[in-house]
Amino acid sequence: MDYYPIFLDVKDRECLVVGGGAVGTRKAFGLVRAGARVIVVSFGFSEELSNTPFSAVTLKEKKFEDSDLDGMSLAFAATDNMQLNARIRQAAQKKNILCNIADGRDKGDFILPAVVDRGDLLFAVSTCGASPALSRRLRMALEARFGPEYGILTALLGSIRAILLERGHDPKGHRKIFCALLDANLPEKIAAGQTRQIDAVLAKVIGDGFSLDRLMPDFGTREL
Repeated sequence: MDYYPIFLDVKDRECLVVGGGAVGTRKAFGLVRAGARVIVVSFGFSEELSNTPFSAVTLKEKKFEDSDLDGMSLAFAATDNMQLNARIRQAAQKKNILCNIADGRDKGDFILPAVVDRGDLLFAVSTCGASPALSRRLRMALEARFGPEYGILTALLGSIRAILLERGHDPKGHRKIFCALLDANLPEKIAAGQTRQIDAVLAKVIGDGFSLDRLMPDFGTREL
């Protein structure tokens, strides 16, 4: 295993993206969706970045300087200049900042996986740089197999778990409850909008008082 797989909490952390093209745009928007504050340094910016709706994205039209890394948690070298990308990584290493290089010639300190986002349920697929095409193919397969209903299911189970933990931690009892819920074909019921059937499952497995209205008041507004 060439990499240590990890999910990072970047909420409210400052991250630097050098490069304002298509690649830099993807990096910046991915970071800001995870709650980061993003600084993008470049001589030019894509239309999406220039008209970004995200207030957490700051654009700086200038050349990269080592001082741009000050205070950053992560750095992303996303220019089309391999020499500049290498220089950004070297500067980041001197400041003990992990740096991702987007050109694929140098793996950098970390790589980004192909991701399927289902809310609190995330699938991350990586071939450690060996075959991006395979990563994309596997991501597409996961997207087809696990639709938005699995994100709703994850949120539902999270709400149930929080309530059960408030009542006291019972590892064996909770395991039995969640196994029964997972065996009740809830994803199919969620996808079909079968709220009555879901409520019946919740009442049978957990007890009276558990319903979608209580656990997920916004269920009806979620997109499938």
